[in-house]
Amino acid sequence: MLGASRRSVCAAAAARRRAAAGVASAVSGDSSVSSSSSAPSRSVFNGEPGVPQLQKRLLSVLAAPKLIGTDSAASPRLREGSLVGRRYESSAAAVDSSDMPPAEKHEYQAEVNRLMDLIVHSLYSNKEVFLRELVSNASDALDKLRYLSVTDPDLLKDGPELDIRIQTDKDNGVITITDSGIGMTKQELVESLGTIASSGTAKFLKALKESQEAGVDSNLIGQFGVGFYSAFLVSDKVAVSTKSPKSDKQYVWEGEADSSSYTIREETDPAKLIPRGTRLTLYLKRDDKGFAHPEKIQKLVKNYSQFVSFPIYTWQEKGYTKEVEVDEPVEAKKEGDDEPTTEVKKKTKTVVEKYWDWELTNETQPIWLRNPREVSTEDYNEFYKKTFNEYMDPLASSHFTTEGEVEFRSILYVPATKKEDITDRKTKNIRLYVKRVFISDDFDGELFPRYLSFVKGVVDSNDLPLNVSREILQESRIVRIMRKRLVRKAFDMILGISCSENRDDYERFWENYGKFLKLGCMEDKENHKRIAPLLRFFSSQSNEELISLDEYVENMKPEQKDIYYIAADSLSSAKHAPFLEKLNEKEYEVLFLVDPMDEVSVTNLSSYKDKRFVDISKEDLDLGDKNEEREKEIKQEYSQTCDWIKKHLGDKIARVDISNRLSSSPCVLVAAKFGWSANMERLMRAQSMGDMSSLDFMRSRKVFEINPEHEIIKGLNAACRINPDDPEALKAVDILFETAMISSGFTPDNPAELSGKIYEMMSTAMASKWGSQAQPVEPNLQQPSSLSSEPIEAEVVEPEPVDANQQK
Repeated sequence: MLGASRRSVCAAAAARRRAAAGVASAVSGDSSVSSSSSAPSRSVFNGEPGVPQLQKRLLSVLAAPKLIGTDSAASPRLREGSLVGRRYESSAAAVDSSDMPPAEKHEYQAEVNRLMDLIVHSLYSNKEVFLRELVSNASDALDKLRYLSVTDPDLLKDGPELDIRIQTDKDNGVITITDSGIGMTKQELVESLGTIASSGTAKFLKALKESQEAGVDSNLIGQFGVGFYSAFLVSDKVAVSTKSPKSDKQYVWEGEADSSSYTIREETDPAKLIPRGTRLTLYLKRDDKGFAHPEKIQKLVKNYSQFVSFPIYTWQEKGYTKEVEVDEPVEAKKEGDDEPTTEVKKKTKTVVEKYWDWELTNETQPIWLRNPREVSTEDYNEFYKKTFNEYMDPLASSHFTTEGEVEFRSILYVPATKKEDITDRKTKNIRLYVKRVFISDDFDGELFPRYLSFVKGVVDSNDLPLNVSREILQESRIVRIMRKRLVRKAFDMILGISCSENRDDYERFWENYGKFLKLGCMEDKENHKRIAPLLRFFSSQSNEELISLDEYVENMKPEQKDIYYIAADSLSSAKHAPFLEKLNEKEYEVLFLVDPMDEVSVTNLSSYKDKRFVDISKEDLDLGDKNEEREKEIKQEYSQTCDWIKKHLGDKIARVDISNRLSSSPCVLVAAKFGWSANMERLMRAQSMGDMSSLDFMRSRKVFEINPEHEIIKGLNAACRINPDDPEALKAVDILFETAMISSGFTPDNPAELSGKIYEMMSTAMASKWGSQAQPVEPNLQQPSSLSSEPIEAEVVEPEPVDANQQK
């Protein structure tokens, strides 16, 4: 029931988006809410006739006007025509109401009033998006005019220019956005800006209330496409002056943020008439007047609307230097005069002359819309550096277009600089565009998993709604499909680096992002086959160079069935581990997992190309050379010794076995098959926030393996048969076990006790070997001291060397 309820809310939200999106575009002339008597080119809403599907497709393939060129770059002030000339005039001046016809007052639909209150006070968390919404509406109006002019060229008779112009008045806090698009009639103003379908708004308010009760993030406005009303985020009052080529009159819609009504009047001021299009005038709130600075507007346009297909001009202050003559007084003293006189001389001075003019703001073409064959590597690198503020060229890039069920374009990069924080999945590395309008770069794993968060790039989709919230990204089926394809392309790009002839490129990549791929082995089981070929490890035969799993498989012996590895805290410890002795004799290569993440990542892989990963430090190691008869004889011979050692060590070990992995060491301590290895146990002990209760469970009991060919084990076998209760033999078993713990990578429970036993054994060994030779020397050392104290016996010492010489 919960799932069904949630789906119903999402369905209501989708219906609300489709309805409100028409309102957003209608503000600038794309009238989605239209009457049946309107032109047949309008879109369908509430069952009314709309644009045929074939014509809509035609619109998408129409070429956008060029943004760069002599015509666009030329100063717009030099253009002729009333359309351009009048657009530059400021709209901040007060309107003389005495010369105007009376304005018609209309009441907002009740739900619209509630919706505006929610927009202003609750929903939007980032006020900057108001400009993105309004510019997108203006772009839609221009797009519709361009489409309709294909079949009706007279629509462009008032001016062929299709552009957007943004002018600010920072002193009065006014922003004016003007487009030369399709415009609106009086009826379209009423239907588009004063009415929202009742059912759609009711569902929106109901979904919002339910989401708030469920504790969901209240930033839901992006789901419903009410773009025009975002103007009230920063404005106390909004005026919409619009002129449709289908009407001879220009109308002005005015509304205030806290009002329940709006007015519509005819524009009669000749200075404010426009040939075609829509002019939005925003009277900013006191706290939001900072948006009226030209530099701020220019920054927002470059961030959100940089790649809109129509030129966007902003009103900017400019300056140029010129030489001017100035009078400079100079004191001079003439002959015969006591006091100096002041003379004025002409001097040239450089001054800066300031003026205001229109400046093209979105002059950069979207590189991802171009054919990849026409884009050079230098172009990709330059776009990467400029977009992401990088100073180094990327290691690789991938430019692609996906078609079919979901269509989008993208350019992905692998940075050359290292990303330090592997746990931070919130990055600003992916910039999402919808129809070339920037939406967001604040993602939390929606487009890329955490282990690929280092990948940077841009994604442009036409299938997502223009207003995208995080809830939509998390639940959208389109986004899930996009994520799969983006991840696949990212792996292809990384694989290309690994196959490069320049081996240093992948070594740099692995040094920077190797830990990220290891994290992927733990978190993304579906992509194990793509991650595994990219992994690199040290090995017993690689001479301290990293090798891939493919290289390991190629070097395997014909009789070798598994991929062997050992985890250790350092390369030196792994090389000298006793577990390697028999494998080195057989020339089997062993992977050295010396990074803390290596063992966990390999354990999650479990196999590669039908070859199992086998830890040589765990029990039941099969090297494929079993001799059952010989093993049976040895087990019979040492069965009593194994039982004797197990009885003495007790619960410290699970059992005692005859080892098949040792050749020069007397014994080794191996971990249980499904327990932690020595390296993993060490890592878990080091966890400051680890659960110590699980440590005792996962640590398991070890298996003590002995080498029957070693002299120490043969000696213990004899001691067990002759005198199993001999304390020296039992002490030797204890020392053997604890030294095996150290050589196998485990930590003794009582290092001080082990040290005492070793010191005692060393003392005994030294006394037995050198003690008999040191005892005769002691009387000779004491004799000189006694003789020196008794001078009478000093004479007796003389014959002693004589006797010694005679003996010689």
